[in-house]
Amino acid sequence: MSEAGLFVIVIVVFAGTLFLSTTVLQVVRFRWEHSNLLNKVKYNGTAKPVEAADEVLPVEGEGARRHFMRVIGRLGSFAKPKKEAEQGHLNQRFLRAGYRMRGAVIAFFGFKVFFAILFPCLLYVAILSLQKPFTSLHVSLSLIVAAIMGFYLPDGWLKFATLRRQEMLEKGFPDALDLLVVCVEAGMGLDQAISRVSEEMRLTNRVISDEFKVLNLELRAGMARRDALRNLAFRCGIADVNSLVTLMIQTDKYGTRVAQTLRVYSDSMRMKRYQKAEELAHKLPVKLVFPLILFIFPSLFVAIIGSALVQLYRMMGH
Repeated sequence: MSEAGLFVIVIVVFAGTLFLSTTVLQVVRFRWEHSNLLNKVKYNGTAKPVEAADEVLPVEGEGARRHFMRVIGRLGSFAKPKKEAEQGHLNQRFLRAGYRMRGAVIAFFGFKVFFAILFPCLLYVAILSLQKPFTSLHVSLSLIVAAIMGFYLPDGWLKFATLRRQEMLEKGFPDALDLLVVCVEAGMGLDQAISRVSEEMRLTNRVISDEFKVLNLELRAGMARRDALRNLAFRCGIADVNSLVTLMIQTDKYGTRVAQTLRVYSDSMRMKRYQKAEELAHKLPVKLVFPLILFIFPSLFVAIIGSALVQLYRMMGH
C-alpha cells in the first residue's frame, strides 16, 4: 500500500474515533438528563436551582476532577482574550447557550488549548502504532490538521448547544404563553403568573422554566419590568421572543389587556411552528432522492437485473 493510502487510513481512523467519542458523550449526557427528569417526577417535581441547572456531567473521583479543572483553568487564563469587548461577546454566547456560571470563558479557552494538544498526541500515537514509514510532510500536515480540529471543536460544541437551546425555546414558548394566559385570566398578576409558569414548565421544558425563573428573580429584585423583559429577549436571542417582549412592553405602557395580547401572540407562534413543520415535510421528498439513488436503486437493479446478467454471462461463456 502506498504512503498516501496509509495516510488516508490514519485520517479515517482518527475521524472515526472522534465521531465515536462524541456519540458516546451525547448518549451518556442524554441518559443523565433522562435520569434527572425521572428523579424530578419521583420527588414530586422538586427542581434544582437555576445556578445548578447546567452542571457538567458527574465524574468519579472529586480530587482528580478538581485537579483537572485547575489545569484547564490555567490553560484558559493563558489563552483567553485580553480585550473586554471580546470577553463580553463570549459571555453573550455562553448566556444564550444556557451557561451562566463564572469562569465559563476561561474553561472554554482551556478546553480549546487542551484539545489542540490532545488530538495531535493521539494522532501521533496512532501513526506510531501502524509502524509504517511516513514522510515528515505527511506527519506534520496531519498533526497541524488535528491541532486545528481540536482547537475549534469547542466552538462547534458551543454553537450546537446554542442552536439546541433556541430550538427548545421556540418549541416551548407557545405552551408557556398558554399557561401564562390561563394564570392571568384566573386573576393572578403578571409577576405571579411568570413565577407560576416557571414552576409548571420545569418538567416539560427546563429551558423555558429557567428563563422565566430568572425573569421572576429580576422582577423581585426591583428591576423595571421593561428592562427585565429586554434581558429575557437578550438571553434568548430569538426573533419571536424579541417581538413578544416589544409587544408586552407596549401593552404595559399603554395599559391594554395582557391576556388578550398573550393569547394572540401565542396563536401566532403556534401557527409559525405549524408552518415550519409543513415546510420540513415538503422538503422531505427532495432529501430522500439521494438515499434512493445511492442505496435503494442499486439494490433494486441487482435484484431485478442481476439474475438476467448472470444467465447472459453463462451463455456468453459457453
